[in-house]
Amino acid sequence: MYKTLFTLSLLASSVAVYAQGTNVSNSSNSTSTDIERVVVTGDFRQTTLDQLSASATILDQERLRSRQPSHIDSVLNSIPNVNFAAGASRGRFVQIRGIGERSQFAEPINPSVSFIVDEFDFSGLAAAGIIFDTKQLEVYRGPQATLYGTGALAGAVKLSSNEVGSDAPDYVEARVGNKDSYRIEGATGDDINSDWGYRVALVHNRSDGFVENTFLGRSDTNNIDETALRFAVEGSVDDRTTLALTYRWYDIDNGYDAFSLDNDNKTLSDEPGFDEHQTHAVSARSTTNTAAGDLILIATHASHNIAYGYDEDWTFNGFHPWGYTSFDAYYRDVETQTGELRFVSSDSAALFDGMTDWTAGVFYKNTEEKLLRQYTYLDSDFASEYTPTTTAIYAQTESRLKDNLVLVAGLRVEIYDFDYADNNQLTRAFDTTMVGGKVALQYTQGDHFYYGSISRGFKGAGFNPDSRVNDNQRFFDEEYNWNYEVGVKGPLLTPDLVARAAIFYMDRKDTQVSDFDVITRNDGTAGFVDIIDNADLGTNKGAELELSWFASDNFQLDASVGYLSATFEGYTLADGTEVSEQRQAQSPKWTANLYSEYALTDNMLWRVDVDYKSEYRFSDGHDVTAPSTTLVNSELVVLYGDWQTSLWIQNAFDREYYTRGFGGFSNDPRDEYAFEEPYYQIGNGRQFGITVKYAF
Repeated sequence: MYKTLFTLSLLASSVAVYAQGTNVSNSSNSTSTDIERVVVTGDFRQTTLDQLSASATILDQERLRSRQPSHIDSVLNSIPNVNFAAGASRGRFVQIRGIGERSQFAEPINPSVSFIVDEFDFSGLAAAGIIFDTKQLEVYRGPQATLYGTGALAGAVKLSSNEVGSDAPDYVEARVGNKDSYRIEGATGDDINSDWGYRVALVHNRSDGFVENTFLGRSDTNNIDETALRFAVEGSVDDRTTLALTYRWYDIDNGYDAFSLDNDNKTLSDEPGFDEHQTHAVSARSTTNTAAGDLILIATHASHNIAYGYDEDWTFNGFHPWGYTSFDAYYRDVETQTGELRFVSSDSAALFDGMTDWTAGVFYKNTEEKLLRQYTYLDSDFASEYTPTTTAIYAQTESRLKDNLVLVAGLRVEIYDFDYADNNQLTRAFDTTMVGGKVALQYTQGDHFYYGSISRGFKGAGFNPDSRVNDNQRFFDEEYNWNYEVGVKGPLLTPDLVARAAIFYMDRKDTQVSDFDVITRNDGTAGFVDIIDNADLGTNKGAELELSWFASDNFQLDASVGYLSATFEGYTLADGTEVSEQRQAQSPKWTANLYSEYALTDNMLWRVDVDYKSEYRFSDGHDVTAPSTTLVNSELVVLYGDWQTSLWIQNAFDREYYTRGFGGFSNDPRDEYAFEEPYYQIGNGRQFGITVKYAF
């Protein structure tokens, strides 16, 4: 392990990265100059990726389209040290550098990975990660506390939409594929007058999925049925102030019928589950230019109705004399309001003789989450109400110590509190003050950019609502994450080969570990108690490297690799086992991607995209693992005027891989529930189709 890290660190010290976002331009004549202009939106000030003192990846429109995406889970495998878990119709639980949630049932959770869509904070709600009319996807690795606070212990994922008005392209796109899959997307925008513009985008996505329910004789019980709309207007209120208004609507009506006793994608459920999510969200952002800088006001409101349920026995009534029948369903109503006031200084307001730019702001977020659980083994429905509130103040400075040396210092102080009550007469109230931030030193030498940073992230405390959890495990403390990182960005040997590299060491204090206890019901079947508790510490260390090589005018090759060693120490499992040291769940040691684009002619491109992920544990509470996996995707793109046609194939070699796994129990009445078995949610098999896009 240390030899590998040492080798990667030597490589990191000799390479550099122009900000290229692992992307491929629509033209085969891309140069490193184009790459430098990839703009980061997930920071206080507009900057380019090659001048960002953090490890990050940006995928632009064409790079996203090359994977025929519908949701962020279609592209996350291409990003180093990023993973996701399903246990639902989508891989909506994201992990960065081994940190992140894997599921949610009755318990309230505080996300470890912030998920942002334009101005909206959808953290913990990544079912809304539908990709449509998207300008770029940004992934930030490591704590992002100064900007995002308690939701960004591990990092952040951000989707940015196309611009409002006449600047962004108008288009319609249709996709059809096997498994009765089709997708229709369109977007248009224009100037209303000289001051105002609008944009509207709509997408509908449907697929039967890869699961066959042999009992019901159906092939659509694990289907995808998603529709989303964005409408935005933006313009000038007066000579100094601009205003942007956005409305987003999501209607997700997916099935969830994924697990089978024989792990063969052939289910026997008589009550297939569901994974539904409806959202209405509005935002307003105003920017007022003053002599001292920009005064920015952001306000959002989002209403989410979420329903998630599954056939717990995975079979039908009468399947076996030992069999049981059970269904578990969770209905959540979530209302979230945010408000933020930010001031970004201008050159004239810079401190210390114009050498220090600064940003300061205040932030408020309130969420009300109402849960109704309907479960066969409950005497009556379970109901709870959870209300977390975040109030924060933050500031960041960027000081030019010399022409080529910049010191970045950020600090965020956040008051986090929550109230909780349920119909089991459990009430909880809690508040704490958490402090995080970042110090980074940036050095530029010619075309190379070097940085070293120390950042501290945090995540709020919480509790386990299940009455069967013993008293000393009811409450768990907040977690802190110190991240030490060095990186380099710039050309390697030739201007046509560009890269970015980073090595990091993360020290987690009071590491929040997701565990479960298995109880035996009176009928002999297994019941589950979800438990979150604190380990003494966690250590996540590794390296990331991304390369882009413009080999010729008609050939480009991108490659990325992530190395991760993630363990936690000092923890007692629910079954009483003392853990001195254990690998963290969802933390593959190696992740890699290889992407190539070759221009066969002036109007024809061939793309190949290969993802690799090494073995990893599914859970901290059992030993079932996902085997190493290599997936190959490819497409042939034909360009003709305003038309673009793609013939594509995903998982070309039809490899079996898993997106969720459980173990430590038996759910099979045929062996009288006597033997512990692994159970897997299987990822999509080979899929192929055609996509046609017309730009106007």
